Parts: sequence; C-alpha cells; structure tokens
Amino acid sequence: MKNPVFSEKIYSFFLAAYRWYLLTPERSLEEAYKSALKIKEIEDHHFNGNKISSDAAMYSSSVMDYFQADLQKLLKNVRMRLTEFKASRWFSNESKQKAAAKAGIEYSNAALVLKKLEFIDQVIGKYTNDAVNDVLENNSENLVNPSIIVAENKVSNQPITPKPVIKNNNNKPKRKADSTGVLPRSILTTITRLQAELDPSSEQEVVQNFRQTQKITIISVRFILLLIIVPLLTHQIAKAVVVGPVVDRFRGSETEQIFINEEMEEEALIELQRFEERIKFENLISNAPPLSSEVLEIKMQEKAQEVAEEFRRESANAIKNVFADVFSVVAFVWLLLISQSSISVLKDFFDHVVYGLSDSAKAFIIILFTDVFVGFHSPHGWEVILEGLSRHWGLPANRDFIFLFIATFPVILDTIFKYWIFRYLNRISPSAVATYHNMNE
Repeated sequence: MKNPVFSEKIYSFFLAAYRWYLLTPERSLEEAYKSALKIKEIEDHHFNGNKISSDAAMYSSSVMDYFQADLQKLLKNVRMRLTEFKASRWFSNESKQKAAAKAGIEYSNAALVLKKLEFIDQVIGKYTNDAVNDVLENNSENLVNPSIIVAENKVSNQPITPKPVIKNNNNKPKRKADSTGVLPRSILTTITRLQAELDPSSEQEVVQNFRQTQKITIISVRFILLLIIVPLLTHQIAKAVVVGPVVDRFRGSETEQIFINEEMEEEALIELQRFEERIKFENLISNAPPLSSEVLEIKMQEKAQEVAEEFRRESANAIKNVFADVFSVVAFVWLLLISQSSISVLKDFFDHVVYGLSDSAKAFIIILFTDVFVGFHSPHGWEVILEGLSRHWGLPANRDFIFLFIATFPVILDTIFKYWIFRYLNRISPSAVATYHNMNE
C-alpha cells in the first residue's frame, strides 16, 4: 500500500521542477535585466552615464581593474541568461503555455518583455559591439594587448573598452614566443578550437575575431607606411624650405670652397682630363686641323666652369642632406614616442605573422636574411651602402673604417641571429630550426 504522504511529496517535487522549467524564460530574462541594471548603475554613479572605459581617465588603474572585473562578470551573466532565454523560448509552444496557465504561472506581457530586451541591448550593445573583448578572452592565442585599444580609437570613432588581460608574473602580456606548456601547442589549440566550435556564439566570435584581425592589420600597415613616409617627407620639406635657403645664403659667394673633400676634387680632375682627351681624339679622327692652344684652353675653361658649378651644387647638397637627415631622425623619434600603442600592435602583428608561417617558410626567410646581411657576399653590399652614405653626407670614404665595419658588424649580426634561433625559435618551433639546418647544409 502506497504512502499518501510520500506520494504527495513526490508530486509536489515534480510540480515544483515543472514550474521551474516553465518559468525558465521569465527567470532568465529577469536575471539578464538585473545584470544590465547593475551595469547601468555603475555607469551612472561612477562614469557620468558614459561607458565603463579606461579612456575616461577618472580613476587609477587599480580602480579601473576593479570596475572592469565587475563589468566582465555582469556581461558574462547577461550573455548566458540571454542564451538560456532564447533556448527556452525555442522549445516553447502552445501546449506549454496552457500547462503554465493550469499551473498558475502568468508570463509577462509581450510589451514588457520587449522593453526589457531593448534596455538590455541598449546597455550591453556598446560592449558586445567591441570586437576586442572576445579576442582578449583567448589568452593562449592572444594577438593583442590593451594598447591596441588606444590605436583603434585613431582608426574609428567608436569608443573601445578592453577586457582585462590575464598577465604573467612580470605584469607583461604573454606572447607566443613566451608560452610553453607540458602538452604540444597543436593539441591545446585543437582542444580550444573544438570548444569554440561547440559554443553557440562561435559564429559571432569568428566574425568579431576577423574584424579585430583586420583592424590590427590596418593599424600595422598604416604605421609602417607612416614610419617610411613621414621621415622622407620631413627630409624633403626641411631641405627645400628650411635648410636649403640657409645653406644657399651662406654659400652664395663665388669664392666659396667648391670641394668639401679630396675625393670630389679628384673626380673633377679626372673628368677634365677625360674631356681634354676626348676633344683631341675627336679632332684626330675627324681629320680636322690641329687645335690651337688658345682654342683648347677656352674649351677647357668652359668645361672647368661647368664642372665647378656641378660640384658646387653637389657640395651644397651634401651639407643640406646632413641637416635634413637630422630633421628626419627627429621626426622618426617623435613618431615613435607618440605611437607607443601602435608599436605594441605592430609587435603583435609581426608575432602573429612570423610564428604563423610554415616551418619551410620560416627557414627560407631566415636563410635569405642571413645570406643577404651576414653571408659570403654581404661585404660587397655593406661596402656599397657605406660608400653611398659617405657620398650622401659629403664625407670622404674612409677605407679603413669601411673594412673595420665589415669585419665586425656582420659578425655581431650573425651572432644575434644565432642567439635568436637558439633562444626563441628553437623553443617555439623546433621543426623550423631542423628545417633551417637541413636547408643550410
């Protein structure tokens, strides 16, 4: 014989569980709404109704970390509850609504539900639209750091709020070159990828990650172009507007020194000698009467004036190059000082590009760079570069200095290459190092 008290308890338990199941959409929406209200309360009380962002510059970094931690918890709760709300409504049908009515459950009207959803979207929209949030959550494959946020503000006018990044003991963001583990990275990456594919919001994350990668690429390419274009433009503008008129004014006298080094004078003499020999040769092959000394002297004087004017301009141009290069270096350093965030983005960009290459591609690039700069034929290239710089600045090409530079600098550069391969690449991609040694042999 059944115990009626026990049966009544079982029935009440199942009834409560069924009521909890039927109330899932209402409960999930209400919890998401409460979390959105808390976010709005923090914005109103501490950020004057604006977005919770470190760009506000109202609090210290420790206070901002506190607010960011609360924000991430609330945003995570909102997303989870909204996902639960959508999933529970997916299984909702007319029969369940009738069962809820029989169980004494009254759902909120559609207008109130829509009002709450609209409020939630309004509050978290400025955070969920930020593609950086989802990228920074992936600490094992992190491509960016909080400094990207400042650089992105220069690309788009949308405010950006970074999520807090898990840092190491040295309070520096970990990069691929610093990450090691017990298991191979490929296995961990595969597990992470499977977890991401099973996530209901994986499609949105893929789109956001793509947009974030696109932003990183745009910032990096733009910064590289700025590093090239700004010094060049500064050099040309300073040379034409500032340095050029000053140098021409102080070197405007006809009695000025034409040659600023002995090599220029030797080149001028060689050119005059060749001109004289050319005149005599042309006169001989044309069966013309011999040139008189007066005619030859007049032509030589004209050529000497032409050569003197040419080397006078070259000497003035070399002096202008020295001061214009100083302006270029100042512009380059200034650009680096004001673009710390872009430099961090560029480092992450190169980290992603370099370590994302295949092993054979890594080995090919390493061999290419080492052969060009420290290889067997590299001294000839360094010699050409140093002689070009000497001529650019109007300095005599000191052969002793050039040979000493070639004997020391490529060796130092080769040591740096080998240390980098041994210290970093061998730890991150040992197969690439093995491929490099095989190709080098």
